[in-house]
Amino acid sequence: MTRKIALFVTCLVDQIFPEVGVASYKLLRRSGFHVEFPEQQTCCGQPFYSSGFIPEARKLAQQTIALLEPYDAVVIPGGSCTGMMRKDYLHLFDHDPDWHHRASAVAGKFFELSEFLFNHAVLKPKHSQKLAVTYHDSCHMLRVAGIKHPPRHLLEQVGCEIREMGESERCCGFGGFFSVRLHEVSSAMTAHKLRQGSQSSAEVLVTSDPGCLLQMRSRQTQADTMRVEHLAVLLEEMAA
Repeated sequence: MTRKIALFVTCLVDQIFPEVGVASYKLLRRSGFHVEFPEQQTCCGQPFYSSGFIPEARKLAQQTIALLEPYDAVVIPGGSCTGMMRKDYLHLFDHDPDWHHRASAVAGKFFELSEFLFNHAVLKPKHSQKLAVTYHDSCHMLRVAGIKHPPRHLLEQVGCEIREMGESERCCGFGGFFSVRLHEVSSAMTAHKLRQGSQSSAEVLVTSDPGCLLQMRSRQTQADTMRVEHLAVLLEEMAA
């Protein structure tokens, strides 16, 4: 493959879950892609945007667009940032024709990791034994980025048995600053999500969004024995 691919890892991966970035890189390289990590990458601007700090979000969006324009594709191991960069950047520049044009031109280059692998790679299982997993659809990945099937398809490719939890599309309780501002409500939502995961009888609860991963892991108790893992890490473990 000769396409020039950038890996945009997101803030949470950079600061809290670096193993997700490493796994994403390995999966892309294993699939034959030349991958670059632009070291100047920073936040995509979503926390500012969702909190109403539009000028601050716009500055980060401009920086991100300028940095990533030279690439043929930008792969992001998180549905939330993918939705922001692909859809919300356009809204940020509704009244700026030049930047709106640039945002529109790069929007088609932004891909969440699972949708990119689904369209451009075939993974093979490392082991013959099936692993029972359940999958949590994150709000932004499902409703903003519009991605549902690719993660499940890839999990099945590497030998996982999908055991759907009840209400897989229900919010895990993160919601960015929602989990801070309405902590009790957020925690109750997460406890409900973890119970639903356990009731699926799966061994691993998988999500594609680092924010959901942070939320669910941070609310687990000693009684919660189910592993909660990011899709990229599990795929890298299971793929030959």
